[in-house]
Amino acid sequence: MGVESSIDRDFSSFDSLDTAGPGEISRAQEALFKEHMAYLENNSPFYREMFKSLGINAAHAGLGDLAALPLTDKASLEERNDDFLAVSAGRIGDIVLSSGTTGRPTRMMYSDTDLSRLAYNEKIAMGRLGIGPGDVALLTCTMDRCFIAGLAYYAGIRAVGAAAVRNGVNTPASHMEVIRRMDPSVIVGVPSFLLKLGQYMKSEGMDPSALKARTLVCIGEPLRGRDMEMQRLGRELENLWDAKAYSTYASSETVTTFCECQAQAGGHLHPALGIVEIVDDEGRPVPSGEAGEVVMTPLMMEGMPLLRFRTGDVSFLLDGNCRCGRTSPRLGPIIGRKKQMIKCHGTTLYPPAVFAALDDIDAVGEYYVVVDSEYELSDNIEVRVSVTDSACTAAQIAEKLQARLRVKPRVSIEPDEAVRGVVYNPASRKPVRFIDKRGQ
Repeated sequence: MGVESSIDRDFSSFDSLDTAGPGEISRAQEALFKEHMAYLENNSPFYREMFKSLGINAAHAGLGDLAALPLTDKASLEERNDDFLAVSAGRIGDIVLSSGTTGRPTRMMYSDTDLSRLAYNEKIAMGRLGIGPGDVALLTCTMDRCFIAGLAYYAGIRAVGAAAVRNGVNTPASHMEVIRRMDPSVIVGVPSFLLKLGQYMKSEGMDPSALKARTLVCIGEPLRGRDMEMQRLGRELENLWDAKAYSTYASSETVTTFCECQAQAGGHLHPALGIVEIVDDEGRPVPSGEAGEVVMTPLMMEGMPLLRFRTGDVSFLLDGNCRCGRTSPRLGPIIGRKKQMIKCHGTTLYPPAVFAALDDIDAVGEYYVVVDSEYELSDNIEVRVSVTDSACTAAQIAEKLQARLRVKPRVSIEPDEAVRGVVYNPASRKPVRFIDKRGQ
């Protein structure tokens, strides 16, 4: 049997939708959603079975019916992985692994059209940041180990005509040498690592603020808090590099990016590429500005299309048009993972809130948070930190955290080397700042 060819889509025909009025966006999304529902029924074994069992008539479903349609969670994607595949084996162009609910990675399979859609999505994102021909972008994110992030940013950088330097997950010394030779104008990476890289360079006599890099594309960690104000990590990063730091957010399952523009006022979603909802614990949509779980319906996906996919991430939608002039939906920073929600003495909070509070204590160096539980509805929080001022005590840190968080965690001060050994685990591509021992 020969290899099937991919559907030829002209994604650029949707360029103007980013700044269109609400009526035009609604009409375009309605048509794309109807196409999406028909594709699910005709090509996805999982959704064909679901629609039949629930009596859903895909041909008559429109955007007005979206909130009444079933949600899809990661457990289903993991348990019935093959049934989500909507193309034949000959149409698969790339396979990545996404984290599963049991710790076992789940396969996500993309067609060539999906990869073109990915490049288009990232082209829009990079273009919003003013990146284009003449720019040189250093990628400090991995292109291997079955991850999608590095491939996505590479595709976007090339799609806008900039040059990519793929140094990947490497040592600060290696990146410093690349920066010395290539003098990139754009650097892509995890913000805490980019801060660490800049500090290393400065200790070696190379001032990051004196270099060409003025755009930092940040992945994996939020830069802003619930109030949309830049947190300490972001402030220090921008000051150290004398550059603008921009947040991006995406998931392997939805392959759809939310990226800030130069206004730094939330991550834009191109309307033709997906529909975003924020839902409560019962899966019901909540008003703009209210926090809840991010649910995505990616449009124009071929390989493993999804309907109302629960990402497990908690955020909120932002009202009004952006200062940049775009009318596309904007997502606030990720303020936590739903499964990482902490309940302590009647107060609910997420790890990023603890991180932000620690970042604002000058004497705190590195840190991580351990949560365990003796009772179902009451968690214990322990914060393990290193300090830059020996006069700072665990009791002082605990008091400051209580004032900010309304709960008082246990605090232990440990040697900096010991804390760093946990946070910068070589087996993890991101800093490890949260250890969940509940249920163990």
